[in-house]
Amino acid sequence: MSNSLTLTPGTLTLDDLRQIWQGGVQLSLPDQAIQDMDASAAIVQAIIDRGDPAYGINTGFGKLAQTRIPDDQLETLQRNLILSHSVGVGQPLDARVVRLLMAMKIASLARGYSGIRSHVVQTLLRIFNAGLIPHIPEKGSVGASGDLAPLSHMTLALFGEGLIGRDGQWLPADQALAQAGIAPIQLAAKEGLALINGTQVSTALALHGLFLAEHLFDSAVLAGALSVDAAKGSDAPFDPRVHEIRGQPGQIKVAERYRALLAGSAIRQSHLVSDNKVQDPYSLRCQPQVMGAIHDLMRQAAGTLLTEANAVTDNPLVFAGRDGQPGQVISGGNFHAEPVAFAADTLALAIAEIGGLAERRVALLIDASISGLPPFLVPEPGLNSGFMIAHVTAAALASENKSLAHPGSVDSLPTSANQEDHVSMATFSARRLTDMARNTAHIVGIELLCAAQGIDFHAPLKTSEPLQKLHALIRADVPFYDKDRLLAPDLDIVGQRVLAGAYRV
Repeated sequence: MSNSLTLTPGTLTLDDLRQIWQGGVQLSLPDQAIQDMDASAAIVQAIIDRGDPAYGINTGFGKLAQTRIPDDQLETLQRNLILSHSVGVGQPLDARVVRLLMAMKIASLARGYSGIRSHVVQTLLRIFNAGLIPHIPEKGSVGASGDLAPLSHMTLALFGEGLIGRDGQWLPADQALAQAGIAPIQLAAKEGLALINGTQVSTALALHGLFLAEHLFDSAVLAGALSVDAAKGSDAPFDPRVHEIRGQPGQIKVAERYRALLAGSAIRQSHLVSDNKVQDPYSLRCQPQVMGAIHDLMRQAAGTLLTEANAVTDNPLVFAGRDGQPGQVISGGNFHAEPVAFAADTLALAIAEIGGLAERRVALLIDASISGLPPFLVPEPGLNSGFMIAHVTAAALASENKSLAHPGSVDSLPTSANQEDHVSMATFSARRLTDMARNTAHIVGIELLCAAQGIDFHAPLKTSEPLQKLHALIRADVPFYDKDRLLAPDLDIVGQRVLAGAYRV
């Protein structure tokens, strides 16, 4: 069953975007959006009728902006634009990313500042609602003048060129459109440029990273709480008074979550008195401080990306006339994706730190001198190596994330014969978040397995009720590690569960 969502331009919420990302949503546009788009397209036509030169309407593009195009070649200009700019390489974008970028492009155009006919946007809407996924190679955009190459591959679908995914199979676009009962269209003046000049691909990739990071964050808090009990750590560092006097909102919120997860643990009760540990290692004790800061960074990035999801980011922009004056076309730079690049770089830091902190807790749990648990969390250590090399995998992934976390936004290479002399690199900044999220999901998954193993060693003492539920979910996927066995399938299962946000208590 599909849910219905009206794309009222400028009012998308994060929950709306999550629904679109997850799939199963049918989109529609309000009548006012249709009127606004057609009024904007009429302004473009009026400019053509007057013979006024306007960038992208009756001129060439980029460095060729001084070249005037005859009126009878304006449709050819738009088609040539899409064909020449469809130069992406690499694997096709994830269907969830494509759904997001199509929905955001529709919503942006529907605000009525892009000079595009409503019929064109409604055709893109029909493609979305038919479940068709344009084949968009993942590489080839520098994040200014918009995501030109990937959005060109999306636009190919409108006139039946390129490939479209339908029911898990790649088909020639004209064939896929015909099967869905959608007629291909011919682009008019300005329309190709409106479709490809924007930040929707960078933003969709960054939102994809954000939504995956939310799953990682939730699972890492659960894993961290389970590790506290597995290592017989103290819950004193989560006392609300500690966090209130610092005042950091994420820290206060996260500490409350840890308290709720650990409340009522019989394991904790067993070492309240005569505990010989003076203080726990930072990876246990400072979780609210670190995870709280990560929480706040993620919310900051989410705010930037939500603003961008609702933005008009193509060029030139078409503004309705006022006080009897004709409409005006203004060439600006909203296509520059620097806000998205900064948000993506922020998310990269957050994802890397989630994994970095989790890796340190894995190291703690396998070290008998700190955890008080059997060496490498296995009966008969020596004969069995247990989680020794699982930690090596976690360390490898955490180290890889350190390199991937280097900010992409600090790089720039001029393009278009130096006309486009500073770019954001937002598309790569956002795209690498997926690899980082997969790495961190495996690190957190390894911690969950180690922490669950530690809890088992404390039987018959039980952890708290919420963490018992978490332990049961883990054990439903992976049995107790009683002797060495092939562990890679277990790591894969739990890592995928973390990435999907499946562990919830």
